Amino acid sequence: MVGAVCPVRVAALMWWRHAYRWMYRTGRTPWDTGVTPPEVVELIEGPAALVPGRTLDLGCGTGTNVRYLAEHGWEATGVDAVPAAIDRATAKLGGVANARVVLGDVTEIERLGLAGPFDLVLDIGCFHSMERRRRPAYVAGVVSLTRPGALLFIFAFARRGALRPLGVTSSEMATGFAPWFEPVGRIRGTSPPGAAWYLLRRASATPSDPQAESRPGSRGATHPPSPAASSSHDSGPHDPGA
Repeated sequence: MVGAVCPVRVAALMWWRHAYRWMYRTGRTPWDTGVTPPEVVELIEGPAALVPGRTLDLGCGTGTNVRYLAEHGWEATGVDAVPAAIDRATAKLGGVANARVVLGDVTEIERLGLAGPFDLVLDIGCFHSMERRRRPAYVAGVVSLTRPGALLFIFAFARRGALRPLGVTSSEMATGFAPWFEPVGRIRGTSPPGAAWYLLRRASATPSDPQAESRPGSRGATHPPSPAASSSHDSGPHDPGA
């Protein structure tokens, strides 16, 4: 049974990746509303608004939220694996200060030349789109680019059935980023059923953490997982890989 399931999963994921590229080329991108979600607006502008700093949008698509964050005082960087999306984002960000986008795979962040640390990492439908074996590499990249106290804000669909490679479970979100990130809150989404926003906070760093070198005395997390490490964890609006 296992041998029969794996090829199906691989085929589905390959289809999904090519589908993203085709949809961007043809303009069939229903997720690309051009509007920043109210949950993000609340985080940035609400009563407990964050102090602007450096932010990273993983799976940034056409750059709507990169532009929004830059216009609200953040130094904003976006990453996406679809060339057509990056081209549109580059055009959208024309004339906007402190905003840029990078073409690349979010599970290979170390190859993109991004300079951390970041204070906020945003992910709207990227993490839940990648196969589970690639998620530890994503986590390692996020850990390497964030400072203690940084926030990770992820929108993700719920997984529907063991044979479906896309989506997440609440327990995966609580444990998949541990011990480097701690759950702070969860906001139930409205569509599709089971979708949710997950807010996590970066734990204290250890002296071995590259983001702790300028902060002697920081204590807490251990090394992030190796990108080669396997996880039992395996869709959404963005293709996570090149």
